[in-house]
Amino acid sequence: MNESTHPAEAQRQQRRQQQQWLAGLAQGALSRQRLAAFAICASGALLIGQAAAIAWLIQSIVVEHRPLAQTAAVFGLLALVLLFRSLLGGLAQSAAGDVADAARLALREKVYRRLMERGPLWLRRQRTGELSELLLSHGDAIEGYYAGFQPVRTEVMVVPLLIVLAVGWVDWVVAVILVCTAPLVPFFMMLVGWGAEAAGRAQLGELARMSGHFADRIKGLGLLRLYGRGDAELGGIAAAAEGVRERTMKVLRIAFLSSTVLEFFASISVAMVALYLGLSYLGLMSLHATVPTLGTGMFCLLLAPEFYAPLRRLAAHYHDRANALAAAAEVERLLQDDLPVAPVPSEPALPPEPVQLHAPLLTLQNLTLRPQGARHDVMSGFSLSIDQGQHLALVGPSGCGKSTLLEALAGWLPPREGRILRRGQMRVGYAGQRPYLFHGSIADNLRLADPTASDARLEAAAEAAQVMRFARELPLGLDTVIGERGFGLSGGEARRIGLARLLLRDPDLLLLDEPTAFLDPETEAALLQALAIHARGRTVVMATHSAAAMRWADAVVRLHPDRAVPEQVQA
Repeated sequence: MNESTHPAEAQRQQRRQQQQWLAGLAQGALSRQRLAAFAICASGALLIGQAAAIAWLIQSIVVEHRPLAQTAAVFGLLALVLLFRSLLGGLAQSAAGDVADAARLALREKVYRRLMERGPLWLRRQRTGELSELLLSHGDAIEGYYAGFQPVRTEVMVVPLLIVLAVGWVDWVVAVILVCTAPLVPFFMMLVGWGAEAAGRAQLGELARMSGHFADRIKGLGLLRLYGRGDAELGGIAAAAEGVRERTMKVLRIAFLSSTVLEFFASISVAMVALYLGLSYLGLMSLHATVPTLGTGMFCLLLAPEFYAPLRRLAAHYHDRANALAAAAEVERLLQDDLPVAPVPSEPALPPEPVQLHAPLLTLQNLTLRPQGARHDVMSGFSLSIDQGQHLALVGPSGCGKSTLLEALAGWLPPREGRILRRGQMRVGYAGQRPYLFHGSIADNLRLADPTASDARLEAAAEAAQVMRFARELPLGLDTVIGERGFGLSGGEARRIGLARLLLRDPDLLLLDEPTAFLDPETEAALLQALAIHARGRTVVMATHSAAAMRWADAVVRLHPDRAVPEQVQA
């Protein structure tokens, strides 16, 4: 018995944790949340007055034959009630919309912060399109939860109770009918809701997978066309889209089933109230000393559907709750972590082990490195000491592990064996062979390193990295717009922009991967000269094949693919 209930208890605990996490997203908009709850409950309370006014008018005009002049005040009161209810409804929608916007923004901030805490090592193993869904579709999935489900849930807890008390004041039989039939609705909604949550989670997961699949194909579109794989990939995208369509239709079927169940029981309950009143007026049923008046019957008939109206709205928005819980579960799955608000510690790039004050800046002890996805190590037993302010050149044939070593120093690749010791805290900057450039101006791409950088600092870094050599020939200089991944630039120009971005960040340790590749001798000499000025007092580790870069360095480390040990040579 315990073994069978343990998974159910774990599932309930997980759902409670997800609900607490969702509630925490709206902490910044509690005042608007309370305002929305008050407005929707006040509108429900005024509904009772509206029904009372209409019932009194029918009783007075139809039964008692009062002149219209004597009912003018009640007509005016009814108009005011309708006006106030309209204003309260608009206020509730506006406040709930503000809460949804705040929660969506909080979700994206938390997800973005968590992704940044994970660090580049974790991010490189993920699919970009799938992670983007955490900020897009999953954010939209929780919007209906705050704008629709939460206000209606408050309405369900308050307004039906007020209606039962008002109806019970005039006719206790109708109140008993409403109270006895009401529990059937949430019971069947709960049964349907479990299926809606599971279907919603599957649909969001399928959407995230399709987004990752589609984003990967867009990135490799040029390569796919080059090898004639366009038609085959179109078939794969069509199959993924069909999977999303099937999951979406399943969610819609369950949502419509929930509404159908509610409408069925609500209709039966209202019909029971109408049948009781009709039989009472015909004299076929007598549960009171006197037959209820027409006004009393109209008051009960007007409020009977309204008693179930909040439940109808709750059923309409119940799949929003299921979608929000599914989104929370998907965030948990994709980030591979639980959902507490407390931040998750990121993996340390370099183990902060204590070293002596006058020890080398970096000490590499018996490192064994293997690139991600590779089957064999590129180096093993690698040991090296790097002093403060040293300019070191890593040389060797392609495939000997120069770029892999730089990634390990940057913290992007954990050593399989050995360790990296560092002295104190330092900022590390890495400029790879293929820097990622976003669609926007060159200046916008540079300011990713320091959004507050002045134009003078920006131009100085661009001048040092020899970006200005080609930027001056562009129509708008640094304000020239480039395409995604540096479309419109050569490989050497893109590398220089990546180097300028690194210089603008002003790190203590500069890791450079082939910074002078594709440069003519004059530009290469100017770049090395400017780099010597900007890197004065800073440590530089450069992977290169250039003889000029080797002469520029203080020391050269030659890596040999046949034997995984460095050979240090003074430049």
